[in-house]
Amino acid sequence: MKVSKLAANLIGSEIVKIGNEVNDMKAKGAEIANLTIGDLNSNLYPIPIRLKEEINKAYQNNLTNYPPANGLLSLRKAVSNDLKNRWNLDYSTDEILVTGGSRPLIYATYKVIVDEGDKVIYPIPSWNNNHYAYLTNAQKIEVETSQSNNFLPTAEDLKPHLKGAVLLALCSPLNPTGTMFTKEQLTAICELVLEENKSRGEDEKPLYIMYDQIYAMLTFGEEHFNPVSLFPELRDYTIFIDGTSKCFAATGIRVGWSFGPKLILDKMKSLLTHVGAWAPKPEQEAVSVFLGETGNVNDFVDDFKGKISESLKYLHSAVQNMKTRGFEVESIQPMGALYLTIKLDYIGKTKPDGNVIADSSDLVFYLINEAGVALVPFSAFGNSRSMPWFRASAGGLSLDEIKQMLPRLEEALTKLK
Repeated sequence: MKVSKLAANLIGSEIVKIGNEVNDMKAKGAEIANLTIGDLNSNLYPIPIRLKEEINKAYQNNLTNYPPANGLLSLRKAVSNDLKNRWNLDYSTDEILVTGGSRPLIYATYKVIVDEGDKVIYPIPSWNNNHYAYLTNAQKIEVETSQSNNFLPTAEDLKPHLKGAVLLALCSPLNPTGTMFTKEQLTAICELVLEENKSRGEDEKPLYIMYDQIYAMLTFGEEHFNPVSLFPELRDYTIFIDGTSKCFAATGIRVGWSFGPKLILDKMKSLLTHVGAWAPKPEQEAVSVFLGETGNVNDFVDDFKGKISESLKYLHSAVQNMKTRGFEVESIQPMGALYLTIKLDYIGKTKPDGNVIADSSDLVFYLINEAGVALVPFSAFGNSRSMPWFRASAGGLSLDEIKQMLPRLEEALTKLK
């Protein structure tokens, strides 16, 4: 059967492929420590009690018709107030757009800025930018990053590519690495964007920054920085991506928001009106109430990120311990989000069956079958399959489950020669 060229060339998600393998094995009774999902086990990490109460209350009050296209005014007011109080960012309700999670916002940002053939820049590894670039027929510029800079792009990395680009996609804390921009790193990048925009004529499209800070509250003793706080003049060129999914352990609640230049946000609203990507009205109303309860918000986030941090730091310590005992492994100190970056330098090693580990994906499936441990290779985030780095998510497992899976991981790696 014939389909559109866009549909025919869509690339499937490697993360979904790994997840399907894990689910099939678990259905057959296998014990799998699933470190793949950028999600949360809702039994281990339930949403805030107050948020759940307000969702139930909203349904009882029959708030089940269409919400406004840009989101409930009550929620946009709550977001505006929280931005001011938490980050000292001043955005009016007309500069905020609410949708069903953050994905529609990322898609809409690409669609309202990028014309076919326009240059879009993003670092690798990063989450899903390759797919959004494909959906907009962009000329994608993938800037490979290095361990020495915590897999975050530097101004030096980006500078050769900025001429003529229309969108620079950044994320901090970063999915998949859990690392964050320092003030110095982000300042240097922002200065380049400002310099580039000053060089452009009135008829030229500016270079916009899409700044994904969905994990901004989930930081472990590190300070979160953003372009507009550092350089207020970037306000006209920065589109923020944010929401409830990660900070409130509310991935299934589907309430995300964007804030930025009104012209861009209005165009995003118009586009998404035709898609119908609204967040459910009861959930919007509930979030508006909860977000206004700063004490409850902070108490929940502190408890939640404390548990996630404990798991990530334990896993990091365990990997470092393996390294001291001769295993060819490495990890980067977790700074935020749900993730630990792990290096397993076993590509090219020989498995017990005599076959060689061909690439990172091959190693992933070896560990699933041999150790019951599932990781995501950086190849799922744009890097080469020859790269031996992996994302480990702490959201789906308890600390005890992480402790139990480590001996199995060690045993499986020991078998590789």
